[in-house]
Formats: sequence, C-alpha cells, structure tokens
Amino acid sequence: MTGSMLADVPGLIRVENTAPEDMLARCLELTHSVYPHDQVYGRFCTVQEYVDCPPEQVYDYLRHGHHLQEWTYSVRDFAPAGEPGLWVGRDRLAERTPIYCRVLANADAMTVDYHCAWDQGERLWMIYLMRVVPAALVLDRPGSVITWTNCRHPYYDHNPRPDLAPRPDRPWVGDYWDLFYAGHGIELANLKSILEYRHANGLPVSVPPTVAAPR
Repeated sequence: MTGSMLADVPGLIRVENTAPEDMLARCLELTHSVYPHDQVYGRFCTVQEYVDCPPEQVYDYLRHGHHLQEWTYSVRDFAPAGEPGLWVGRDRLAERTPIYCRVLANADAMTVDYHCAWDQGERLWMIYLMRVVPAALVLDRPGSVITWTNCRHPYYDHNPRPDLAPRPDRPWVGDYWDLFYAGHGIELANLKSILEYRHANGLPVSVPPTVAAPR
C-alpha cells in the first residue's frame, strides 16, 4: 500500500528503486573532504556538546531564561518587560541594543526554545532551538547531550525595524551570521563549563534571578 501511495512522488530514493551498491555510490558522490562555509552553515546553524551533568538539571537550568546572562557572550541585564513571560535585556554585542526574549519549554521532550528579537518584543523572530538528550540513551554514559539550532530567518538579512535602531550605523545581528557556528560553539563551551563545575562541586546548578525593576 505504501509503495503505491509513493509511486507518483518524483525523486525518491528507496531500496525499492535503488540497489544498496548504487545508494553507496551516490552517498560517496555527495561526500566531500572540503565544503564551502555557506553550503554547511548558510541556512541552518547547529552546534552540539556533551555535558557531564544530569539531563534533568541541564533542562531546569536552560528553561530559566535569566541564565542566558551567565553562559552567553553578550546578553545581560534581563528584567521583566511588562508583559507576562516577556523579558528584556541588553545585547552588548552592539551598543545600546535591547534584546527581548520569551522562553518556551517542554519538560517531557526536554526542549527549550528562546524566542528573541533585537529592538522590539512584538515579533520574536530570532529563535534558538535547544534540546537536552540523556547521554545514557545516545552515548551509553552519564550526563547530557545538548543540541542547539538556529534557522536563517529572512530578517537576519535585513532589519525589519531600522527605525528602532539606537543609531543608524549600528551593526545588524545578521551581519554576524557567518560567525554563528564559531560564536555559538564558544557559548556552548561556556554552558558546559558552568554546568559541569557546579555539578562536580555539589553546587546548585540553577541560581535565582537577580533583576532590575520592570522596564
């Protein structure tokens, strides 16, 4: 039944129409020793890391958005933005730039998504997708695996609200897209260091927020 339902779909490569040796040959054709940066990171950027800390504690840490002030390079000074669940802080990557953030977390799947935007909190289009996986399932060892994916929203290529920029010559967040893999890798290393240090030393992994008055 499934085969007849797929018969009219063009371009499928399945064992029914491609022998295993032909599939292997095709895979070898598609495997290169060197890839252009844009081909690998042009539309999506994913970083991943093993962390020697229990997955439940890693998830709990990530789901509290104020911890972004600890492990990210430049997000600081979060405070409630006056709307339930919405926070605003500073992204010190660019002078006087506010960053808005809302956290969407799912405890069953251990996913934590940060919905963010520079300058305004009405449309949070910079979305950071994170998942915590028990390392026991995938690596047969204690701890966690964290994956973090960004998708290249069209607004990375052009600022939808240039009128809200603190100054006309401020760099735009999308100007740094080619450095996202490296930059996020550094931030993920920060996250790993914090979680492993606190867990190894018997310290609380999550810390209470310290915030200013609502903005």
